[in-house]
Amino acid sequence: MPDTAPQDPLDRLDVPPVDPARPVADQIHAGLKSAILRGLLPPGCLVSETEVGQRFGASRTPVRDAFTRLREDGLIVTWPSRGSYVAAISEGAILQAQFLREALELAHVARLCEIGLAPDIQAALADNLRAQAEAATGRDTDRFQSLDDAFHAGLARATGFDRAETLLVREKSALDRLRILSLAEKSHMARLLDDHGAILSAILDRDADRAGAAMRAHLRVVLTTLADLKTRHATLFDDPPRSN
Repeated sequence: MPDTAPQDPLDRLDVPPVDPARPVADQIHAGLKSAILRGLLPPGCLVSETEVGQRFGASRTPVRDAFTRLREDGLIVTWPSRGSYVAAISEGAILQAQFLREALELAHVARLCEIGLAPDIQAALADNLRAQAEAATGRDTDRFQSLDDAFHAGLARATGFDRAETLLVREKSALDRLRILSLAEKSHMARLLDDHGAILSAILDRDADRAGAAMRAHLRVVLTTLADLKTRHATLFDDPPRSN
């Protein structure tokens, strides 16, 4: 009889060669995170440290470091004697991440309205918005998401506080899969692009009230899609495997 066993999702991943000039753990973390966010590694999928090491041609230490970061991101869960699995999307984690992200980003725009934006930062953010418009027109969701992240990271860096961007990236990790699902919705990218433009315009005008209101409305858009996304992508919200 032919072998009808399902193919291991890890076998389907397109894993680029590890660049020895860059930290290996960073590359493994980025590769697995991208695969989880894009749904290539679905909730409940077993992710073996040994197999990941073989796929990336990496030793145990950087693989373990990458897995630790994925657990901190809320993207995998590890059960004693069972192994590590891709985590389901948690509504509780989404609401908590939204609360923390909103607090951070409102603080960012308030400070930027106070101190202003340097000309080079203004130019970089304007270039980012033009690139977002091109990605939205071409329905390039992957590029748009990357530019979206870069826009918010740019605002965080512009505050002049070294940890602002690091904290933002960490706290919004739980939202990333929901954000990617939302980008598949028609007109959603255009809405986000308009929001980004309104936020930048208010900051350039040094209007803290308008900037804060625009940022708050922008960050809460994804929550308006939560119930619908849970209905249409129910398997992504299922409970992950649990130990006996």
